[in-house]
Amino acid sequence: MRTAYGVETVRTAERQEMARLPEGALMQRAAAGLAAACTEVLGRVAGRVYGSRVVLLVGSGDNGGDALYAGARLARRGAGVAAVLLAPERAHGPGLAALRRAGGRTVTGGPEAGAGPAVELIGRADLVVDGIVGIGGRGGLREEAVPLADAAARSRAAVVAVDLPSGVDADTGEVRGAAVRADLTVTFGAHKPGLLVDPAREHAGSVRLVDIGLPLPGEAAELEALQHADVARLLPVPGAESDKYRRGVVGVAAGSARYPGAAVLAVAGALRGGAGAVRYVGPAGDAVIARFPETLVSEQGPRRAGRVQAWVVGPGAGDDAGTVAEVLTAEVPVLIDADGLRLADRDAVRARTAATLMTPHAGEAAALLGVAREEVEGARLSSARELAARYGATVLLKGSTTVVAGADGGPVRVNPTGTSWLATAGSGDVLSGLAGSLLAAGLSALDAGSAAAYLHGLAGRFAADGAPAGAHDVAEAIPRAWRDVGRG
Repeated sequence: MRTAYGVETVRTAERQEMARLPEGALMQRAAAGLAAACTEVLGRVAGRVYGSRVVLLVGSGDNGGDALYAGARLARRGAGVAAVLLAPERAHGPGLAALRRAGGRTVTGGPEAGAGPAVELIGRADLVVDGIVGIGGRGGLREEAVPLADAAARSRAAVVAVDLPSGVDADTGEVRGAAVRADLTVTFGAHKPGLLVDPAREHAGSVRLVDIGLPLPGEAAELEALQHADVARLLPVPGAESDKYRRGVVGVAAGSARYPGAAVLAVAGALRGGAGAVRYVGPAGDAVIARFPETLVSEQGPRRAGRVQAWVVGPGAGDDAGTVAEVLTAEVPVLIDADGLRLADRDAVRARTAATLMTPHAGEAAALLGVAREEVEGARLSSARELAARYGATVLLKGSTTVVAGADGGPVRVNPTGTSWLATAGSGDVLSGLAGSLLAAGLSALDAGSAAAYLHGLAGRFAADGAPAGAHDVAEAIPRAWRDVGRG
């Protein structure tokens, strides 16, 4: 499992490690890893280090020091290295001295010097190293740094960010102004939440973690990202004596005369999610049976539908508030999606004793929180946490980065799989059925939501394969994603 830690936790671990090491040793570890990554990038973009042109964008503090020491290593290998100093009087002294001893040169890039000479250097560079702001930065780039970030974006140079792209928030993933866009981010000691969550993740490019030996406590993680092996351990596998009830029966209360397809797609996700059986309740029974004859259809309503271990309610439900309210009284886990989110009474959700999993997209989350959609999209972590706290439920916030916040707090799960092709009608209905099936199999709401998002994202990649795909294609690809996870 990949974990990410907040700034204060990382800073504390750095202080602990520095207290037992010779002065400057921790920075040298970081600089060595950064230089190695830059060497690989130069091999791709320039064919070699010797004779390549490297520009360091250097702010004050240790982030700039990492860039300067790495630049010195590249200069000793024959690269032409120029450091643009945005705050010359506060540049890291030992790092600056090391760069100059290695043959590197410096250019003043602060507001009094103007950006012209630095912009020209960037335009000729093979590699730009962003060491402007460290993980403690807040808000967007300062005015004098914006022309340099713009020049890097316009240039042909590869951009490598030191620890995280300057201008993004390390703890939240928010971007509140201009920020560097990197091709590669080399981060030290631990992933930071902002590297894994949009919109900041989009600025980070590929992310490489350099282990510098920080003593990080596992329980202090802010984010978790499941990997194949983690999901494989969660997925239910039937035993020799399993029957449909032992495997889990999921009830699906979805669809309407206007949206029968939502019911079909939710059932599709549930059937491919490992459920022993699917009970369908709603007005789209004929459409469901025509596509999936193995479905158990009931016309008696949720309370009289028969035995289930979990419910999915809401996809395509229209204005059927009565069914949503009835499902919420069930003493089994319930997943609420789509129209169900609008129709569910918050007090009824909070009063539930069994697990509740809510699966909004940004627009639905914004409506529930009473804010603009843009606020949710720009602050995905805090939005998911706030919604989980208000409803006393686990919240799976869908989107470019899907995050899952537990009802009781703790690390937020961020989903590493997916593709932009999943932004298609009905895709969320498939996800709901899949997650509901995992709830019925006995997974916690956090695990069911996380594993379902992982499989759904992977299935989306397989279904699309670089071309448009419909929600039904995603459902059909779930078994392939399941097998891929099982193979590791």
